[in-house]
Amino acid sequence: MSSVKKYIAEFIGTMVLVVLGCGTAMLVGCDAKNGCGYILTALAFGLVIVGMAYCVGNISGCHINPAVSLGVLISGGMSVADFVGYIISQCLGAFAGAGILAAVFGLGGVTDQTGGLGTNGLAGVNESAVAGLIVECFLTFVFVLTILGVTSKKAGHGSFGGLVIGLTLTLVHILGIGLTGTSVNPARSFGPALVALMQGNAAPMGVLWVFIVGPFAGAIVAALVYKFLEGKKEA
Repeated sequence: MSSVKKYIAEFIGTMVLVVLGCGTAMLVGCDAKNGCGYILTALAFGLVIVGMAYCVGNISGCHINPAVSLGVLISGGMSVADFVGYIISQCLGAFAGAGILAAVFGLGGVTDQTGGLGTNGLAGVNESAVAGLIVECFLTFVFVLTILGVTSKKAGHGSFGGLVIGLTLTLVHILGIGLTGTSVNPARSFGPALVALMQGNAAPMGVLWVFIVGPFAGAIVAALVYKFLEGKKEA
């Protein structure tokens, strides 16, 4: 499979993730006190992964997340050149997805229940960047560790891998939405924050670093832990 096709697949997958995931949050809200919107948002993100896994998974692996790509890189599953190409494609896809949402909600006069295109924030942890980092690092650790385990050649999960990964993303969203909005994906945070900035809302950009550093740190730890565990298993 050519690298260009992989990059296009990652662009499409990340764009769809932002449109359907963030779009659901914008439409129904994701207040922890409003159980319906909260759960719908968590399910939207998880179900997108399930759909995209069976759609573009055989083309690019369906990372659609720079943190996942970093975990795969550290695990030896991709080259540095492809890693860079994946991240660029994912960020462009997230930006395009956020642009679509801005156009639909703006032209359609629909109220954005999140107030910022589904961007992430620290309101749920009382604006604590440290708490936000811990949340994002831990949730990404769980998510990436699951992906590495499910996609391992030794796992033998076959066609059920996409479902397991999607359900895990739903799970981490159930905890994380009320705390940070749940990123676990730097591209998913970057795209909406950049479009929000272009609309005059600079607030999401001020805390964007938390949703880049936290997920990347969690992915690094997950990859190292999985390599250690898998190595022990081989012995």
